[in-house]
Amino acid sequence: MLSEEDKRLLLEVARASVEAGLTSGRPLPVRPQDFPDTLARPGACFVTLKLAGRLRGCIGSLEAHRPLVVDCAENAFAAAFRDPRFPPVSAAEFPHLEYHLSVIGPLEPLHFRDEGELLARLRPGVDGLVLAEGPRRATFLPAVWRELPDPAQFLAHLKQKAGLPPDYWSDRLRAWRYRVEEFP
Repeated sequence: MLSEEDKRLLLEVARASVEAGLTSGRPLPVRPQDFPDTLARPGACFVTLKLAGRLRGCIGSLEAHRPLVVDCAENAFAAAFRDPRFPPVSAAEFPHLEYHLSVIGPLEPLHFRDEGELLARLRPGVDGLVLAEGPRRATFLPAVWRELPDPAQFLAHLKQKAGLPPDYWSDRLRAWRYRVEEFP
């Protein structure tokens, strides 16, 4: 669990990294040792940017491979300037961006024999889900349940995100669930 101060710092880093991107073309350089231990430890997060309540970019890491505060700075920059679904954030948009962070918990493999069993294991509103087969891989954060509350729809849309047909099924399909700490 992150403290309110940790959350405030991460949101500041995300905003500063987007601002750095506008001025230097690079993410904010972050020195983990300048932050509390909770943020200097390895961690993974997604940074979601919204503009007027609509998605403007979302990039993240599913597994901890660098200090959380560095992951936040890098992913905020990437959400603003490298999300292939959107053009880079402009200076005019910057003051109006909303920042949402999801700190990712450990991935838990889901074991299932068929789609019905996978659907029965999902916890709507709680689980983020990673779906993979071969090189195809996609995830939905738990926040996506607000838009797709039906597990079958949630899974069908996730399959499409992974480049698979919505009714696709294979014994080689793998899935992991995870929880997040989402703020603000």
